[in-house]
Amino acid sequence: MISADAIRGYVDLMVLSLLRERPSYAYELSQHITARAGYTIKQTTLYSAVKRLESTGLVSSYAASSDSGKPRIYYEITPRGSDHFAQKVAEWRDTKAVVDRFVEGTEE
Repeated sequence: MISADAIRGYVDLMVLSLLRERPSYAYELSQHITARAGYTIKQTTLYSAVKRLESTGLVSSYAASSDSGKPRIYYEITPRGSDHFAQKVAEWRDTKAVVDRFVEGTEE
């Protein structure tokens, strides 16, 4: 099982990844993360991440009605957020490659 601390470091990346697919509201993001990762993220962690991403201009928000008619705040990735996502994916791949060398006991 992955620790909450390890996942917390990648919540922004997961949220940006989901928002690349389509705009979404926070609860829906949480449901998608749970379905894909098999890990339930705390609502406070998710809301903090979305607000942090919004405050840095990586996502924007707008109010709209859901399919049920209930008003919700939807989030969507910005062009700056897409660029940031690409940088973070590259960073993740580099990090994973380095850690894999240690786990597998191999040299570069």
